[in-house]
Amino acid sequence: MTDHNVAAHIPLSLYVHIPWCVQKCPYCDFNSHTLKGEVPERDYIDALLDDLQRDLARFQGMSGRKLHSIFIGGGTPSLMSPEEIARLLIGIDTQIPFKDGIEITMEANPGTVEADKFIAYQQVGVNRISIGVQSFDDSKLARLGRIHGSEEAKRAATLAHEAGLNSFNLDLMHGLPDQTLEGALDDLKQAIALNPPHLSWYQLTIEPNTQYYSKPPTLPDDDDLWDIFEKGHVLLSEAGYVQYETSGYSKPGYQCQHNLNYWRFGDYLGIGCGAHGKITAENGAVQRTVKVKHPRGYLDLEKEYLSELHIVESDELPFEFFMNRFRLVEACPKEDFPARTGLPLDVIKAPIDNAIEQGLLSETDTHWQVTQKGRLFLNDLLSGFIDE
Repeated sequence: MTDHNVAAHIPLSLYVHIPWCVQKCPYCDFNSHTLKGEVPERDYIDALLDDLQRDLARFQGMSGRKLHSIFIGGGTPSLMSPEEIARLLIGIDTQIPFKDGIEITMEANPGTVEADKFIAYQQVGVNRISIGVQSFDDSKLARLGRIHGSEEAKRAATLAHEAGLNSFNLDLMHGLPDQTLEGALDDLKQAIALNPPHLSWYQLTIEPNTQYYSKPPTLPDDDDLWDIFEKGHVLLSEAGYVQYETSGYSKPGYQCQHNLNYWRFGDYLGIGCGAHGKITAENGAVQRTVKVKHPRGYLDLEKEYLSELHIVESDELPFEFFMNRFRLVEACPKEDFPARTGLPLDVIKAPIDNAIEQGLLSETDTHWQVTQKGRLFLNDLLSGFIDE
């Protein structure tokens, strides 16, 4: 590790987790809890701000670092009132300065009540909304456990356009239960017609600890999934969307800065129930954090918010770095590896040379670029960086 403060020039973001949902979706493995009664929003915002204060005290070298982005995810953050979101953002700003032009994203569902709050959220500082549409087929939405309909989804996108936000995103899934190629592409065409600046278009996967895992639905086979991706990618490209990440497409200039910071191996504090964080110490040590998962435990004033603190070992860092970095379509500057890990380039010379020899990676004097073959065999590419 190097002697200077490795962390000083690494962009810093903040993830805020709001754990409540109206109902749990059968495919969801996020840390979300079905709401029983009112959201204890005042107590929870108090806890979030206290959690942040403790993190800032815990990690040395935080003074002078500014927040590049904030992402308020869940759960369903838009169950929170605009007034409490305002108090949250003001409270964060008093503890850690915001970079000029900071991106502040909040996830929201397309339900009528929540969509009507978009302008109020924008007025208190949220400048990007991510709308969880998932599908425009009402029968598919019902199977996914979503509580909105297709018309509400379209209305939410219209309201997002009108709210004066810097950007907004539509979340859309493909590979849904019993979904045909035509059905998947029809969903995508309807999303494109709404002209969002950003589209997250990702394949449904069955995760452990979900209803779908215990009772698996029939999903499209691999050939159909590949057809959906190939034809969908063409549709998106023709509509002016550029793929910049595995499932992220945007109009030029509207990439999600928060997600980019994740994939570029930037730092992020994580506050809220079950939130994950990654912070680089002054000496270059990468620390990963997880907060207490259950709202009851998190809101217990006698308890510590931190559930886990793990220092990533030096021999694990190459895999961690490239597992994130190679999700991006853009070339990876070679200087980012020592800058973000504190390790010299020679520790990865052998796996890099091997990947180039296999045609999975190309390089210039300054950059590495994942090849088309490398994208198809990403697991093979990444396995070279696992220390046996």
